[in-house]
Amino acid sequence: MLVVLLNSSNYISGVYCQCLEDQKDLLLKFKNNLTFDSSLSTKLVRWDQKTNCCLWPGISCDQEGHVLILELDNEAITSGVDNSSSPFDLQHLEKLNLVYNDLNIVQLPTEIYKLANLTYLNLLNAGFAGLRVQNLKALVKNLANLKELCLDAVNISLKGSEWCSALSSSLPQLTVLSISS
Repeated sequence: MLVVLLNSSNYISGVYCQCLEDQKDLLLKFKNNLTFDSSLSTKLVRWDQKTNCCLWPGISCDQEGHVLILELDNEAITSGVDNSSSPFDLQHLEKLNLVYNDLNIVQLPTEIYKLANLTYLNLLNAGFAGLRVQNLKALVKNLANLKELCLDAVNISLKGSEWCSALSSSLPQLTVLSISS
């Protein structure tokens, strides 16, 4: 039984797949556009052109080498996530975690709508200064597969009925919604 668990764990972390070059290029472009404190980073500092990106910390891939999971929680990121950010071109991405960063972003990048396969989005304490009506609608307009959405400590500047309407009409798969101050 222990061998099965180890094999399962290795597969999930990408041991049995080779990262596709376009996926690696998108991730490295994203990293190069980010501003982060390398002395506090445990993941981004280990992303390297010479290694398989499916083995990088915070990254998990499918068998074909497409990036499915991008977890950049606690990476001391202060800027670089905007509409030109390359992770929004990772079309197979299912999970995006930006928890506990300090992005200082006034508006959520609308390009996130490109992530049609996203099932999990966590922006807890990620540094969003305010989420406006049009941004929330843009966020969810193409995310019909989203099952978990965590917006804790995101300053949502909407009335209750506005965000409820935006979410309920666009997210039929949503089972977990976390919003607290």
